[in-house]
Amino acid sequence: MSDIDTSRADETATGTAVGDAARHADRGIAGDADERAAAAQLSTTPSEDAPAAAGIGVLGWLRWFWRQLTSMRVALLLLLLLALAAVPGSVIPQNGVDQLQVDLFKEDNPGLSAVYEKLQLFDVFSSVWFSAIYLLLFVSLIGCIVPRSWQFVGQLRARPPRAPHRLDRMPAYATWRTDAEPEDVLATAHRTLRSARFRIAEGDGAVSAEKGYLREAGNLLFHLSLIVMLVAFAVGQLWSVEGGKLIVKGDGFSNTLTQYDDISAGGLYDFEDLDDFGFTLDEFHSTFEPSGPQKGTPREFRADVTYWDGADGAERQESIEVNHPLEIGDSKVFLIGHGYAPVVTLTDGQGDLAYRGPVPFLPQDINGTATGVIKIPDYRDGEGEPEQLGFVGRFTPTYGLNAELGPHSTFPALNYPVLALSAYHGDLGVDAGLPQNVYKLDQRKMEPFTGADGDILRKSLRPGESWELPDGAGTLTFERVERWASFNIAQKPASGWALAGSLAAIAGLAGSLFIQRRRVWVRARRDDAGHTVVELAGLGRSESARLPEELDRFVATLTAEAAPLEDGPDADADPPADRTDPSPDGGSAVGADPRRRS
Repeated sequence: MSDIDTSRADETATGTAVGDAARHADRGIAGDADERAAAAQLSTTPSEDAPAAAGIGVLGWLRWFWRQLTSMRVALLLLLLLALAAVPGSVIPQNGVDQLQVDLFKEDNPGLSAVYEKLQLFDVFSSVWFSAIYLLLFVSLIGCIVPRSWQFVGQLRARPPRAPHRLDRMPAYATWRTDAEPEDVLATAHRTLRSARFRIAEGDGAVSAEKGYLREAGNLLFHLSLIVMLVAFAVGQLWSVEGGKLIVKGDGFSNTLTQYDDISAGGLYDFEDLDDFGFTLDEFHSTFEPSGPQKGTPREFRADVTYWDGADGAERQESIEVNHPLEIGDSKVFLIGHGYAPVVTLTDGQGDLAYRGPVPFLPQDINGTATGVIKIPDYRDGEGEPEQLGFVGRFTPTYGLNAELGPHSTFPALNYPVLALSAYHGDLGVDAGLPQNVYKLDQRKMEPFTGADGDILRKSLRPGESWELPDGAGTLTFERVERWASFNIAQKPASGWALAGSLAAIAGLAGSLFIQRRRVWVRARRDDAGHTVVELAGLGRSESARLPEELDRFVATLTAEAAPLEDGPDADADPPADRTDPSPDGGSAVGADPRRRS
């Protein structure tokens, strides 16, 4: 052969090799495309592409900012910030919730209170910064859910993707040969997958099946539920009303604005919409653990009331317990506190009755040690001159005394009640028309009654005992002890929607965590020997041992109908074996590494 012929032969061989390589590359590209299509749309997560480094302009940056705001990562961050922002609202006393505690905090911490006022920490849930987080979270969830919902609807309407060209590249794979007809194998596969509630599509000698749509449905339900909860909370804040009332046994309450001790309402609430009802506190029951390591632990709190709905409504008896409110119309009456109210009688220096009635004392510890103030604005001294009296008191339902604590209560029940008082006279300041704390005595214009040694007069009384004030100033008698209970009356719309949203969020989260999105393909074809080659493959979105186990069950069902050939060690069906491989969509999935045959 000449040099020219040799060169031509080399060129021909080279061309053939290049052609073969090109054809193999084409098949590889086609196979990769099939695998990418098979793994496509296993999630509805939108893409979060970063903007180009230069030349994107203002509109491009706005589009990028919107993508970041509506990403799942930012939504979770805002949800965490909202939870953290609510912490000061539960630690620092809030305006409209407990105004008394807010006032006491400001009196005790004037410097810190000024900082809190600027940061709106006394009004956390209506502050600018809390509202900003709230609104951003709302917008983020809306922007995250809408595109995912449309994409999910598109997936529901689409058919399962066709079988990839190379099923043996899937994470879970099994194959065997059988004498059964391909059509019979595919029909059996169709019935088996249909009975397992897979969505089915057939074509090109294969059955494609998909299952686990409820995973994405649960994910979307969770986020939709968060929106429902946010809207319900917003409606509840804007159209709600909530107030407190302390009632002594035998006294009543009518649901009108002037009857509340404190009340707050949403910005859009109209006080004309208060429900027309009332109730009377008939009796208050409480029991405590009498001994043992849990001595003093409350066992029962119950308020027996008589209530009426509407001005002409019939009276009914009902009991209110902790976490078991009385529901009247759209309002709920909650039992939130209780205590003791010593009943005292005061006759002035002229022997006239100046005051008689119960005085609620506020508990300071778990054993019922309570403090209070008795104010007598209408009083005449021994010379007939008008004056005002004030008594600062400490009440102990079960009196105890030691060097460390001094006078205190050792048990919350009325086992040995004692009322300790110190007396003052002068101007209470109630005639100035300014609001006062009824549980605190303004001593700026008051002088104490003193004894011969110059010390402030103090007296401890048991029920039925009296105290003769000096200089014929009068007599105070501690008659008995009554019970009081404090109630929270609330009218909060959309609370049912908030509860439904919470339950739906839990259900959606459970679905998104425990349901696996997966696809299964079954192919049956004739080989050169005239036998039917059966291939099964599975692909899941996330790593799970359930996929090869499920595929193994399908193999068992199919081999019962299409028995493997008994012609060699490779004739048996290849069961899926556990391994972890990257899935074609860039994630990872648990599957099977088949025992391959040549």
